[in-house]
Amino acid sequence: MELLQVTIQKPEDVNVILGQAHFIKTVEDLHEALVTSVPGILFGAAFCEASGPALVRSSGTAPDLVALAEQNALALSAGHVFIILLGNAYPIHVLKAIQQVQEVCTVFCATANPVEVIVAQTEQGRGVLGVVDGMSSRGVEGAKEIVERKAMLRKFGYKAN
Repeated sequence: MELLQVTIQKPEDVNVILGQAHFIKTVEDLHEALVTSVPGILFGAAFCEASGPALVRSSGTAPDLVALAEQNALALSAGHVFIILLGNAYPIHVLKAIQQVQEVCTVFCATANPVEVIVAQTEQGRGVLGVVDGMSSRGVEGAKEIVERKAMLRKFGYKAN
């Protein structure tokens, strides 16, 4: 077995959701979950088929994000893994809908941070072992950082005054 590190390629302002599902229909169901969660959502989704022709299947509403999702999925080439790149929405807007898609088994991460995926390569194929989401902790927040966190949440509209 060989361990690989695959860095997800994405613009800084794009959020990524990485998960695993189990059926070829996944890409259609993810598409439906996304467009019904956020009207006018811009996204690209790609899914690594794990049998038959073993193709990367894709869908989306933004051609550039679809192409980037395909590129990342092909770099991963891990069975039944999906990647969603969000252009004008945050994971908090769509994550529950994605988790409720019947084929979805797990979500590895949902983030705007840089993401590295740890992949195992065997004779049979590839599988995701886990992800590195962002950077290591640098310490514990103090009073100043608590005020800043709450101010940011208010700025985004997630916390009332």
